[in-house]
Amino acid sequence: MEKITKERVIQALSNVYDMEIGFDVVSLGLIYDVDIDENNNIHVNMTLTTPMCPLAGMMVEDATSKVREIEEAKEVKVDLIFDPPWDPSMASEEVRRILGI
Repeated sequence: MEKITKERVIQALSNVYDMEIGFDVVSLGLIYDVDIDENNNIHVNMTLTTPMCPLAGMMVEDATSKVREIEEAKEVKVDLIFDPPWDPSMASEEVRRILGI
């Protein structure tokens, strides 16, 4: 069984978009941690730009679905965490530039 890399998981997550802002969750800095065990079970900790995000459920579902598309993935769990709180400095340089931050 081929070991899944963190890079592959991040690549899959880069296809998950925050529709309110129009950028992917990786570029926004919303992915806090990716853990892959020896059996290719994947656990992702992610946050949102605000805890009150009306798209929270949809974004977690989309993130879970995109990671499950990795052929060797077994169990996939995506948890929302809000500590530390997200702030715009966590976004990529390109996103900050486009948003004027």
